Amino acid sequence: MQTGFYDAAGGMVAQFNRLNVISNNLANMNTNAFKRDDVIVGDFVRMLKEARDDLPIDNHTKDGSKFLNRSITKTPHITEGFTDFQLGGFAKTDNSLDFALNKENLFFLVLTPSGVKLTKDGSFNIDDEGRVVTKDGFPILSNEYANGAKAEDSFIEVPSNTTITADKDGVLHSVDTNGNTVPMYRFYLGKVENINSLEKEGNNSYRLDRMSDLQMVENSGGLLQGYVEKSNINPVLEMTSLIETQRLVEMQQKVMKTHMDDLNSDAINKLAKSKS
Repeated sequence: MQTGFYDAAGGMVAQFNRLNVISNNLANMNTNAFKRDDVIVGDFVRMLKEARDDLPIDNHTKDGSKFLNRSITKTPHITEGFTDFQLGGFAKTDNSLDFALNKENLFFLVLTPSGVKLTKDGSFNIDDEGRVVTKDGFPILSNEYANGAKAEDSFIEVPSNTTITADKDGVLHSVDTNGNTVPMYRFYLGKVENINSLEKEGNNSYRLDRMSDLQMVENSGGLLQGYVEKSNINPVLEMTSLIETQRLVEMQQKVMKTHMDDLNSDAINKLAKSKS
């Protein structure tokens, strides 16, 4: 069996997986604060070699020659995926419940059915109970959570018939119809030192396995009220990647067709002639 057939098939599967990532990026082009994903295409043998470089295998040995053969006939696949946390553009809305964070490693905290998560989507609402919540209805947490309170006791509640204002450090005030301002809460603005440790989850949120790596920042200077952060998707870049992926799939299809039709048919014909 020609090993090139497996190489082409593996490469095609890798490009299909890459296509899924690109499609998801394009689908979330208008999602507030969405961060684009990307993948790295590599090969298994290269990764194996990195782990085996310390082994005493000389190039002139039989094992060395087998290893070299595997290096020549390597199959590409997705070796790593990552999220680009570069900030998107900021759009002014003048909505008092819209907030944007102008630093890459700064996040809001939100209580979801699966626990406390992080989000950069600051387009909030006020629910029937007067709590500040996400568009999906999940409550946003205040600095009380950093002071040892349970997540359920750290919600931000807004008095009726008032609006809220916030300074750049996340300190909230309620303003009544007479213009009276009363200090209220402070957003829990969390800083993640190793931003690559975050894992994407649904509802535009992120999971941090070790919450001890999260640090509340009181004087962040990173909050903008009346703005939302747009996604950092570049549609031109994604469409270019989409075309590139499509062309690679077409090339690998032709390679597979060559191995299955041309080479195998030729081999069968030659074997038939040699027996006749």
